[in-house]
Amino acid sequence: MVSVTEKEHIHSLKSKKKPIVSYKNICKSYGDTEVLRGINLAIHPGEKVALIGPSGSGKTTIIRMLMTLEQPTSGEIIVDGKNLWQMEKNGRLVKANEKHLRAIRGDIGMVFQHFNLFPHMTILQNCMTAPVHVKKEERSSVKRRAIQMLEKVGLGDKLDSYPSQLSGGQKQRVAMARALVMRPKIMLFDEVTSALDPELVGEVLEVIRDIAKEGEMAMVLVTHEMDFALDVADRVIFLDNGVIAEEGTPSEVLEESNNERLQQFLHRFRS
Repeated sequence: MVSVTEKEHIHSLKSKKKPIVSYKNICKSYGDTEVLRGINLAIHPGEKVALIGPSGSGKTTIIRMLMTLEQPTSGEIIVDGKNLWQMEKNGRLVKANEKHLRAIRGDIGMVFQHFNLFPHMTILQNCMTAPVHVKKEERSSVKRRAIQMLEKVGLGDKLDSYPSQLSGGQKQRVAMARALVMRPKIMLFDEVTSALDPELVGEVLEVIRDIAKEGEMAMVLVTHEMDFALDVADRVIFLDNGVIAEEGTPSEVLEESNNERLQQFLHRFRS
């Protein structure tokens, strides 16, 4: 485990780099319901950011917008220097088309709560489909990389198995391998343990810990596992009622903050 002092030093070094993702005054409404209100957030290369907060606070909406599954009502999202939801045409900014979105989305991987595996494909085929058919990569190199990633998540002996033959924890690890095969610059995790039986949570969190230790890939984790956030994250952000109510290092937010709403939220995990 990385010490708090070392983690803060690493975070300070990362923060001096140009952000890989910037949310600029992002608002999101569904009809009259305002879900996000003026979110400003920068995520740096290699940084691990945990998003915590009560249900309905906007955590999942933040990462779904980055994956282009939701569109902001207003504001800008910049990914690696490119405007995500707008593009330049004839010298002015217009709404991004699907080609523009797809090009930027290619640098972003996401692991969902419910795996979303193709049931009629083996796990190796599940991991190969997007790079071959979306990125048009050469099948033999994709296969080698897919096998490597499945071995990384401890499933090298399950290449020819189908999702129905796997446990929930194994399916979630396949979903991680599938995202990693795309070689993303940013990886998003949406409460990936919430649909798992309690005895399977640990194996999935351990894989995420291993992934977090490697390389320059930024990670954004929506999680309710507070000990995990304390251990893995460089920064923790507490969302409440659509705004960032508290942010800082894991120790600052989870152990030292006097924010009353945050303390109410954390209380349920301390019983």
